[in-house]
Order: sequence, then structure tokens, then C-alpha cells
Amino acid sequence: MGRGRVELKRIENKINRQVTFSKRRNGLLKKAYELSVLCDAEVALIIFSSRGKLYEFSSSSTTQTLERYQRCSFNPLDNSAERETQSWFQEVSKLKAKYDSLQRTQRHLLGEDLGPLSLKELQNLEKQLEGALVQARQRKTQIMMEQMEELRRKERQLGDMNKQLKVRVSLELSTMEAEGQSLKSLPCSWNGGASAGTGSYPLQLPSSNQVEIEPEPILEIGYQHYNNIGEAGSSAPRNMSVDHNNFFQGWTL
Repeated sequence: MGRGRVELKRIENKINRQVTFSKRRNGLLKKAYELSVLCDAEVALIIFSSRGKLYEFSSSSTTQTLERYQRCSFNPLDNSAERETQSWFQEVSKLKAKYDSLQRTQRHLLGEDLGPLSLKELQNLEKQLEGALVQARQRKTQIMMEQMEELRRKERQLGDMNKQLKVRVSLELSTMEAEGQSLKSLPCSWNGGASAGTGSYPLQLPSSNQVEIEPEPILEIGYQHYNNIGEAGSSAPRNMSVDHNNFFQGWTL
């Protein structure tokens, strides 16, 4: 059997009245929220219970909505500034609703506030996370490959530099060896002279085949020349003494 029509009158039972108030209040708040999101409407809901407790909902701000209500009810909207202000209020409400939606999505992606979500919404969330994980892995793999390629390029550069340095070192060594061989092939006569202690010039000794130059005869007058000292000692007069300049004492010209 279908549900019968409920007669709209005050519920006399206090408990039933409180339960009905709680249920219908939550439904009304939910409908107001859905209306503000689906239809992009500025909604403000104010509820006072029988005990005087306040329940309210507003898509943007209750105070701003009441001010706007007062302006619309008591002042005509023939002013351009008022119209511009109204458009700005609508834009702010849109941005605020979008901001709230993005915050909820972020919390859901972080694994928070998952209780109100249904099974289908949880499956969609799981697919989004799997897609994001695949993209993150692809990007990580791409970065690692780029880093490896950069390291290989640096390795090749260092290998080329090492080869160039080896070539330069081999050229320098060959040049130094060639200079050493040329220095060894040159006559080093100054080394013998330096070892002999006669200066930087070589000492040239006369060879055996050179012609010996005999001393020229000296003209000697007034005394007898003795070639041999031993022979002169026997024949020379005893009272005559020879001076240092080879002249006999007492000889006068």
C-alpha cells in the first residue's frame, strides 16, 4: 500500500513533533543547499524551533543576503551602482561555492571526509587516484631518463677531454725527448774543461807531431856560457860568483 496523505496540522504528541521537526529541518536544509549549487542561486534559510533555537543556512552570507533583501524590498533597483553591486555579489557567491567544492574534492583525494560518499563516488575517486598515480610514475620515469642521458653526455665529454689530455701529454713527452737527443748530439767540450779546472774554455794540449821550436841563440858578450851546470861548476873560477842576472861580478866594459 502507498503512503497516505498526511493531514497538515499541529502534531499534538511532543515526541513525534520533535522527531518530525528534526527530519524535515534536515531535509529543508539539504534542499536549500542543492538549490544553491544546482541553480547557482543565493539562498538564505532561517529556522527557529519551538524552544527558540536558531538553525540557518546561507550560500554566501546570511547578513549579506538580508541586506540585499532589504535593498530589493524597500529600494527600487534603478541605480547602476546597485546593479553592479548585485552582480558582484553573485560573482562572489559563485566563486565561494566553487572554492568550497574544490576544498571538498581535495579532502576526498587526501582520504578525508569519505563517509558521506556513495559507492559510485568512491569508485570514481579510486579511478582518479589511479590515473594520477600513473601520470606521476610516467613523469618520474621521464625525469630519470633525462638525468641518465645528461650523465651519459657528461661522461662522453669527460672521455673526450681525457683523450685530448693524453694526446697533449704524449706530444709534450715526444718534444722533450727530441730536445734531449739534440742536446746529447751537440759537442760538450766545456764539460772537460770545467772538470780540469781551467775555466769554460777547453785546454788544448800540443800533439806529439807538432814541430818543436828551438830557442833563438842569445848573444852573450864578456862571459862564457855554460850549458850544463855540472860542467860549469868544475871549470869556472872559484872566486867568481854568478849573479841572478847571469853576469860575473867585477866585469866591466
